[in-house]
Amino acid sequence: MSKAKTVLIFEDDTIILEVITVVLTDLGFHVEVSETSHDIIQKVEFAEPNLILMDNWIPNIGGVEATRLLKSDKRFSHIPVIYVSANNDIQSLADRAGADDFLSKPFDLEDLENIVNKYIV
Repeated sequence: MSKAKTVLIFEDDTIILEVITVVLTDLGFHVEVSETSHDIIQKVEFAEPNLILMDNWIPNIGGVEATRLLKSDKRFSHIPVIYVSANNDIQSLADRAGADDFLSKPFDLEDLENIVNKYIV
């Protein structure tokens, strides 16, 4: 049996975090969470995720800066980052951050499932 794929979620809204965690766990993924982003490199080293969900307003450095840090590190630049935000300019934020894709809040659970499955095979 193969090891479950890991999704690392950077999100400071505990309700959203809980919902995403339950949904992804039910789908068979291993979920790691972080409510801050300043230590993104250490968190990614520890979790070894197959996919990252990144909130825009994550403390302390924000989603754009955290994603840029990750994507500029050769060890982790291959990990898909899905930018998650309620901002109406989410696409330009995701582009600026260097994210692989984006998911607008509020999202429906089917959209979450589809985008995760798109990047984790």
